Amino acid sequence: MTNLTSTNGKQNFNRVPEVTIDFWLIKLMAVTMGETAADYLAVNLGLGLMATSLIMTAVLAVALILQFMQKRYVPWAYWSAVVLISIVGTLITDNLVDNFKVPLEVTTIVFTAALIATFAIWYGTERTLSIHSIFTTRRETFYWLAILFTFALGTAAGDLVAEKFELGFVTTGVIFGAIIALVAVSYYFLNLDAILSFWLACIFTRPLGASLGDFLSQPVEYGRLGFGTVVTSILFLGCIIAIVIYMSVVYQRDYGLDEAERRT
Repeated sequence: MTNLTSTNGKQNFNRVPEVTIDFWLIKLMAVTMGETAADYLAVNLGLGLMATSLIMTAVLAVALILQFMQKRYVPWAYWSAVVLISIVGTLITDNLVDNFKVPLEVTTIVFTAALIATFAIWYGTERTLSIHSIFTTRRETFYWLAILFTFALGTAAGDLVAEKFELGFVTTGVIFGAIIALVAVSYYFLNLDAILSFWLACIFTRPLGASLGDFLSQPVEYGRLGFGTVVTSILFLGCIIAIVIYMSVVYQRDYGLDEAERRT
């Protein structure tokens, strides 16, 4: 567990998890569920994009309030926020494209600029972009804003490649999966900056997850598996819950050991 002792002696804990294989596994599932759940709410339930966006934004606001209240990494609070921000990030891009007729090229550029601006202000204010030092409310605010823009950008870029360039979601998934693999190789063997590697992977897991979600949920006649948005969403939600429970058990064990060590 990462922590920091402030000048007044108060112990502060990092509010986001360590980046492990568990992190990336649940992150991919969260973005996949973000795609299928957004489609289910907007299309299958007939709520429409705007109503779905307003409802899910309100739910996300509650989840983020709970997350900010924790003052440390708590698996259920953190991952609830991730799943919901994945859905909202998807809906933001879909609204701009479908309801406001903003071209995918424009949304991709706009969200790229928004993400760069977030990083610039974050670094200018805090002098670091490290996710291993999210100890304050201000840093956590920058973190979640960046996460939101990575989801929105990933949605825009993925749809641009799959739909505008007419490559299809399967091919798009393969392309972005290969990019993620390249980022991983560059990080582990070519000394690519850790912070840059993390945020690139965050962006590209979104279109990879969307491609996976569409492949599982779309009809068989389109060359997909035809599970539907309900089954796909429930499947990934169940996997997410199982992993979060596992993470909670491991976290409580490690946190308990850490507390015991500080008392001795």
